[in-house]
Amino acid sequence: MIEISRLPYYGRQMLNWGVTVASVIVCALILPTRLPGMELLGLGPNWLLIWVVAWSVKRTVLQGAIAGLALGLIQDGMTSPDPSHTLSLMCVGILTASFKKQRYVQEDFISVALIVFGMTVVAETVLALQFSLTGTRTLAEIWTEHQQIALSSAILSSLWAPILYYPLNVWWEKMNWIENNA
Repeated sequence: MIEISRLPYYGRQMLNWGVTVASVIVCALILPTRLPGMELLGLGPNWLLIWVVAWSVKRTVLQGAIAGLALGLIQDGMTSPDPSHTLSLMCVGILTASFKKQRYVQEDFISVALIVFGMTVVAETVLALQFSLTGTRTLAEIWTEHQQIALSSAILSSLWAPILYYPLNVWWEKMNWIENNA
């Protein structure tokens, strides 16, 4: 077994980026998956949103926005780009990073689950607002669907958030500790 702290600086950086990118790829691949216990009203957890929250909790607003932009473009590439998920995930990254700055939130499972719940509602609201701008459906239809989608997605995403957040958080903290003590 290789000790990470013994790797050269660039080796550690490449390993860290590799783990980070691999986690995004895994989230993108399981996003359309509907396993038993991972579905409510035909919806599953929003894994890319959970990843953006996990990333943004300990990052700057700019880093949260960039993560939201990148993962939003990935999700738009996997689904219809109309409405765009980019705007909603950027809002999630920015708002989550803002919580860190203002020290409203402690970083534990319950706090992260609550943040994911709230950010899922925010993201779904941004999507619903984009749908309302197209004018293809009435506002009443959009609002009725939005309530069901937002609540179902928020419940599932917040329940599954610790499964993604915990290992990523442990990894990033370990890498940060190694870099600070190297």
